Amino acid sequence: MNNVTEFILLGLSKSKRVQILCFLFFLLCYLAIWLGNLIIMASITYSPLINQPMYFFLNYLALSDLLYTSTVTPKLMTDLLTGKKVISYHNCMTQLFTTHFFGGIEVCIITGMAYDRYVAICKPLHYAILMSRQRCNSILGASCAGGFLHSIGLFLLAIFLPFCGPNEIDHYFCDVYPLLKLACTDTHKIGFLVIANSGLMGLGIFVVLMASYFMILCNVRAYSAENRHKALSTCSSHITVVILFFAPVIFVYIRPATTLPEDKVFTLFYTIIVPMLNPLIYTLRNTEMKNAIRKVWCGARFWKGKSMI
Repeated sequence: MNNVTEFILLGLSKSKRVQILCFLFFLLCYLAIWLGNLIIMASITYSPLINQPMYFFLNYLALSDLLYTSTVTPKLMTDLLTGKKVISYHNCMTQLFTTHFFGGIEVCIITGMAYDRYVAICKPLHYAILMSRQRCNSILGASCAGGFLHSIGLFLLAIFLPFCGPNEIDHYFCDVYPLLKLACTDTHKIGFLVIANSGLMGLGIFVVLMASYFMILCNVRAYSAENRHKALSTCSSHITVVILFFAPVIFVYIRPATTLPEDKVFTLFYTIIVPMLNPLIYTLRNTEMKNAIRKVWCGARFWKGKSMI
């Protein structure tokens, strides 16, 4: 039985002044996310870097960042300017599915990038075979399938929940734990399924990723100083992204079905802050990426100006 046709999102704060400040901050963040990730995508697509597996994955990571944050941020900014923050039942379920779908794809792509670095550093002689374009496309397809399986599992758990009482979600978007809190049924067993689907999966992938980077760090000791510096520079960017993304996810989803006030802050981190920081993290210490940006964007302006003369 379901008597609820819409939910009220309580959002981040009830203070109008805080809401306006948050709107301005998230607007700047959202513009930075689009600008940074579009620059990454264009610089890779229109340069020879697209032929390298690492940048092939980085290109699609930037795309998944845009899609992932767009499932949450526009609605959040709209609600910060409106008095009543309402979302229909069907839109709530759609947001739940799309958020975890693109989030799952992002997790799988990050895993694929870690595998690429492991093969490149630990098995360099087999790199061309193990990371062929066909293999990269297969990993990308598996990432989409993994994201779908993750999201459809949570979607099916949520779609069959009965809602017959309060309809106020103490969050700024529709997520599974706040919905479990509103369901008028025993959600104890469902909570453990959510932990298995999100918390344990995130923790397991995080452990595997950190183990792979530990093996990489052990192998680079035999490299020359220049190659070791290049490998460490690349891996440090990847490790930073892994920690920034997975630490909040594990904190939110590894425990039983309870919601804490801190959840909103941690969720903001991996839905908005990390997608904004990813372009900076992957370019500041990456000479190849900076050269590609310089050639694609500065070179384009130079030739355009020359043709006009």
